[in-house]
Amino acid sequence: MDTNILVEDEETHFFGDVCKNFDYAAQFTNHEAGLLDQIKSCNSVYRFRFPIRRAHGFEVIDAWRVEHSQHQSPTKGGIRYSEMVNEDEVMALAALMTYKCAIVNVPFGGAKGGIKINPKNYSLQELENITRRYTVELIKKNFIGPSIDVPAPDYGSGEREMSWIADTYATMNPGQLDAMGCVTGKPIALQGIQGRKEATGRGVAIAIRECVSVAEDMKRIGLTTGLSGKRVIVQGLGNVGYHSAKYLAEFGAIVVGLCEYEGAIYNEDGLDVDAVFQHRKATGSILGYPGAKQEFKNSMEGLEQPCDILVPAALENQITELNVRSLHAKIIAEGANGPTSPGAEEIFYEGGGIIIPDMYANAGGVTVSYFEWLKNLSHVAFGRMNRRFEENTNLNLVNMVEGLTGVALTPMQRSTIIKGASELELVNSGLEDTMIRSYHEIRETFKATPKIDTLRTAAFVGAINKIAGSYKTLGVWP
Repeated sequence: MDTNILVEDEETHFFGDVCKNFDYAAQFTNHEAGLLDQIKSCNSVYRFRFPIRRAHGFEVIDAWRVEHSQHQSPTKGGIRYSEMVNEDEVMALAALMTYKCAIVNVPFGGAKGGIKINPKNYSLQELENITRRYTVELIKKNFIGPSIDVPAPDYGSGEREMSWIADTYATMNPGQLDAMGCVTGKPIALQGIQGRKEATGRGVAIAIRECVSVAEDMKRIGLTTGLSGKRVIVQGLGNVGYHSAKYLAEFGAIVVGLCEYEGAIYNEDGLDVDAVFQHRKATGSILGYPGAKQEFKNSMEGLEQPCDILVPAALENQITELNVRSLHAKIIAEGANGPTSPGAEEIFYEGGGIIIPDMYANAGGVTVSYFEWLKNLSHVAFGRMNRRFEENTNLNLVNMVEGLTGVALTPMQRSTIIKGASELELVNSGLEDTMIRSYHEIRETFKATPKIDTLRTAAFVGAINKIAGSYKTLGVWP
């Protein structure tokens, strides 16, 4: 029997799970079957291979780019560098990007990319060669461009890879004024935007904060309102997990557990996230951190420790029917894409819990990527045109009030009132407003239709309706 066929069969479940969730939610809408099929299907799937030269000879790299939906242009989605990446996964992630953008009202279609490598096995020069060659292949097939398809960082990639992509695209498109808008997640020096790196994690923290602020929902699951004192376990100490934990702690939660592939640590009195991060950076492992009271060589055991909120921020399919009953958490906030299997989700809801779905919870990254894209197209940083005007206007107002009242403000009070908004403050304000508004849109859909049983279904219903509306407005569908 061909073992390759077996592997392929085992890898074709993620997109199927997304489609099952879509089909279940679609029954709560009034759109015809043909339109629903158009929304659900991947419009363009590009699989390609290319060789690179290494010290021991040539190696052939497998890669993908999937554009799920062009109901809005450009399409948008990260590029994943992982030896576990496959076509089914890229299709699923592209579909989730479509629905994610609709949920947070970002005018992009969904896309995703994947390069089947483990970045740790390649030198810096080899990674650059792979990234640039990948970009060239996309350019050749018109799968990248500021008005066509705009990649971003994902698992295994970051600002460095995005700068290589931007430079390659600009080199092959000389004179294109908006060339830097071909990719987001770039370094600030290459027309990136303040706040992009931490955006996804910050968005996850805001989503959780908004969820626990609803007294009715918290009463139902036996928790008090607000983040203060809530015990949190975060799986994954990468970009999303680290910033999720950091901002949750800033918002008043207690990070009691952290899990990574090498193991997990736990302390019911709380962990210093930055200290753990620095310890792992120095030693290569979170194990051995002096502030931990418990250690687990099996990282999955870390998920099963006492907590109120669990944030899986690593990879998909981490919470399954095999371990969901062992969880103590009342809320799962999906920082990663697809970390909870459909069967596990059903069991968790039967137990009275709440799942904040990935399509909404981790949408902070694409929200701020949208802001970066707008910055690249306008060629001016947020706040640059109006910050000093605001400060001068506020200063005049303060001087007038002090003159009329005779009350003099302290220097700190004056600077606080006078200060104009920086780019970072404007980005964070836009992100927070987006996450808050979107959560209540989802919850209103959930409450308005009694038969809708999960926030994920409600999120899908809202996304389907918005995407269908786009097709009809464009005249693509009668």
